[in-house]
Amino acid sequence: MSGAQRETPRLTVEKIGGTSMSHYAAVRDNIFLHPGLAGRPYGRIFVVSAYGGITDLLLEHKKSGEPGVYAYFATDTDDGSWLAALERVRERMLATNAGLFADGERRHQADDFIGRRLAQTRECLRDLKRLCRFGHFQLTSHLQTVRELLASLGEVHSAYNTVLLLQGEGINARLVDLSGWDQPAPLPLDEQLRQGFADVDWQRELPIVTGYAHCSEGLMQTFDRGYSEMTFSRIASLLGAAEAIIHKEYHLSSADPRLLPTGVAVPIGRTNYDVADQLANLGMEAIHPKAARGLRQHGIPLRVKNTFEPEHAGTLIDGDYRSATPCVEIIAGRQHLVGITLFDQEMVGDDSRESQVLSMLRRHQLAVITKDMNANSLTWYVQQDLKRVRRVVGELEERYASAEIEVQRVCIVSVIGSDMQVPGVLAQATQALSEAQVPVLALHQSLRQVDIQFILAEAHYEQAVCALHRQLIEPLNHGIAICAA
Repeated sequence: MSGAQRETPRLTVEKIGGTSMSHYAAVRDNIFLHPGLAGRPYGRIFVVSAYGGITDLLLEHKKSGEPGVYAYFATDTDDGSWLAALERVRERMLATNAGLFADGERRHQADDFIGRRLAQTRECLRDLKRLCRFGHFQLTSHLQTVRELLASLGEVHSAYNTVLLLQGEGINARLVDLSGWDQPAPLPLDEQLRQGFADVDWQRELPIVTGYAHCSEGLMQTFDRGYSEMTFSRIASLLGAAEAIIHKEYHLSSADPRLLPTGVAVPIGRTNYDVADQLANLGMEAIHPKAARGLRQHGIPLRVKNTFEPEHAGTLIDGDYRSATPCVEIIAGRQHLVGITLFDQEMVGDDSRESQVLSMLRRHQLAVITKDMNANSLTWYVQQDLKRVRRVVGELEERYASAEIEVQRVCIVSVIGSDMQVPGVLAQATQALSEAQVPVLALHQSLRQVDIQFILAEAHYEQAVCALHRQLIEPLNHGIAICAA
């Protein structure tokens, strides 16, 4: 075959989540060395997350808010708390290494590598604290950089270890460290990636890439702890991947399996980026919408796979898919929200209130999940941060003296599908909630026919998810997937 006729090798860019990374044997056998690869260990690039729980220790616990090194450093005045927290990170990382490496030499290499990074970080932060004791230097202006520095340690730890482990399996693995360590100045993200892959031969090497990429844009400012998704997406877009794959500890399923009886939730199999955006808005991210944008624009499909079920094709997400037969594919939702309602008869015909209040919510950093409006009332559904909500309510009462302000703790449960033009689906859904004795506070069905949102009292979340899944999805007996990928 001539060079002009030779088929371009297929490249996949793949991301491995933190919980999966904590189970190296499963990742090795089910992803890197799975028999189904037919001798194809290369032609793939892997972006890895930190081991499960490590980023919580470095920053703060994602769910409980328990402080980590960053949170202590930002508030500590005597250096004791953040130094103790950094020592806990070191102990956890070394314990992780001990569980991974039977080979003494490789264990020593892994310990030495991360030990040096941690020691340099400790000295860097000590120097910054000393510098900021002078009035001309304010710690607050450096905290975002500190947060990124600390976050990078988790990804470089797991990436370096993975390279050593795969080399021990006879794989030509290579570390691509995008963390910017010892780099004189940050580069734009695309340039950082181009330099990182400048001499990488992905047909003969297996690149293991840090999920954190240091760049002049500052990924954490936009994505916070979702930065690895942007790194993953941009690599796939820049290198022209045939497919992007995310390996997680669970399938993208018809509902949260933890809320349903065992075996009832079913993988989705196929869906589109529109549905993925709806899930992201509810906090059930297949991928961050801004990270998905590049994949969508470059025509790159995204596959979400379960690390622990390698034979299952997972769920394929692309820009064009619509279910062959209109149906409900997912019951998803979001808990711990607050509905803030402003009722004022003086606002009839005056549409300025909406933008004014939205600006106020943004200033107080309250993310708006959705909203309702009619002639004389507006309701915003925001994250449940009661301290910030009280401040907003106080401003609303001061600014709109004639208005009535009501605050209520709520949840959202959504019925979602790539094509939900199902006759009577709204009636079926409301009937299911009624039979489960779940009162509906508000609802919204979009013209795009991709979702119906039910606003419910916070206590009814699990009950509603189960009732809607039982009524709208389970009777169809989908089998291994709603639509096989």
